[in-house]
Amino acid sequence: MSQPRSPVPVFDAMKALAFVGDLSMGQPTDHSIRTAWLAGRIARTAGFDDAAAHTVQDAALIRWSGCTANAPDFSELFGDDVGGREAMLAGRASWSTRLEQHGGGAVAIKPLAEIHCEVSGEVGARLGLSAATQAILRNVFETWDGGGLPSQQGEASVPPGVFVVALAGDLEIFSRTYGAVRARDLISRKSGVAYPPDLAEAVLSEGERWIAELDARTPHALAASLAEPHSARTAAVELLADIIDLKLPWMTGYSRAVATAAADCAANSGCTNEAVETVYRAGLIHGIGRAAVPNLIWETRGPLPESAWEKVRLVPYWTSRAGRQAGELADAAELGSYAYERNDGSGYFRALGKPAIDTIGREAQIIAAVVAWVALRSRRPWRDALPDHEAAALLRDEATRGRFDRTVIDMLVSGGRAESIELRRDGAGSVLTPRELDVLRAISRGGSNKEVAKALTLSPSTVRTHVENTFRKLGCSTRAAATLKASSMGLL
Repeated sequence: MSQPRSPVPVFDAMKALAFVGDLSMGQPTDHSIRTAWLAGRIARTAGFDDAAAHTVQDAALIRWSGCTANAPDFSELFGDDVGGREAMLAGRASWSTRLEQHGGGAVAIKPLAEIHCEVSGEVGARLGLSAATQAILRNVFETWDGGGLPSQQGEASVPPGVFVVALAGDLEIFSRTYGAVRARDLISRKSGVAYPPDLAEAVLSEGERWIAELDARTPHALAASLAEPHSARTAAVELLADIIDLKLPWMTGYSRAVATAAADCAANSGCTNEAVETVYRAGLIHGIGRAAVPNLIWETRGPLPESAWEKVRLVPYWTSRAGRQAGELADAAELGSYAYERNDGSGYFRALGKPAIDTIGREAQIIAAVVAWVALRSRRPWRDALPDHEAAALLRDEATRGRFDRTVIDMLVSGGRAESIELRRDGAGSVLTPRELDVLRAISRGGSNKEVAKALTLSPSTVRTHVENTFRKLGCSTRAAATLKASSMGLL
């Protein structure tokens, strides 16, 4: 396992993951933290002890941490992965109608649930959360009547915390979306199906009071009440980068590459060690806001319509907003939100010019330059990766036209140390064979078995064998989970 360069308090990492999850699910950015508080209330009412209540709180807070992993599949199914998920959680008719067009609910959605649950469980493991929390995350879509996904297990096989988390989520979403009366009706309909009747009855009895109490709490007080069990533990910020990049397979490794290049550039620029560390973290999490934009927009091969650009321009805004609830990551998130500003005022979301950007410090110029440098040298659906010399010429021209700081660009493109996200050969160790590693790196970037076979001059059956062996060695059953685990091991 590769060592994290930049550990932060584990609860700060969990809050950031919750923010990404809420954006991905089309929810308000306090949805998961409110759901976690409600889950604690429900658990204690149901007789859970403190340890078990903390377990369900943790699971409720990060239960959407697998949603970037199945975003490509959701996009294929619904067109709008963000809007489709919002419809699913609110129980809108458009949700079930679209599923029926793809062979029915269970058939269409089961593979997506498998991806989500496996990745969420892996996230729980990488955060060092309890085995009980990981078990809830791996079963978060199972139901009390045995009709849930992906395994369709009954109540006897599903951790009770799963039903608490489901009820807490429904109470928060239905109360906010439809009001108290309609929320009671919807929860009543799901009683005995999604969750046990006695647990639902407790929510029907106390839910309105809990919502009122929740609404009266400040965001700071709410977070503080959930953070206590994690006060002495840390987590790797790199996990956030990996989760952010899972949304778009062709971005595997992108945020880590930006972070490494930005830290190198900052160090070479004479920045303090503290500033270098902030720049590194900013590189890792600058793309948090990408979760709010449907994959269909990111996959567009032609010019974007203005309506799509409005969503894209909000990406750094959401990254900035994430910093408001990210604790020790606040400074890094704010710096990362300057990634798309330009010195001539043509950037976004603030559309600042050089004088205003310079008040932030050279670090803002470095982040903007490095994000462009790594992106240009990486493949995108609408173009191939540019060779280094072409990317360097383009950025120098942009600097001449006043969009980037010329000193930073010259240092970056001439230093020879900036990362791209093209395949690297370091870090393979003895876990996978060289060929298995080649195949894993190719499928992690979205290649089908057939496409990988053609690119590596292998037969499809040989690729399939390598994939099966890789999954077995990594203890995974989905490509997204294998990508996440391999990233943490330094293989990607």
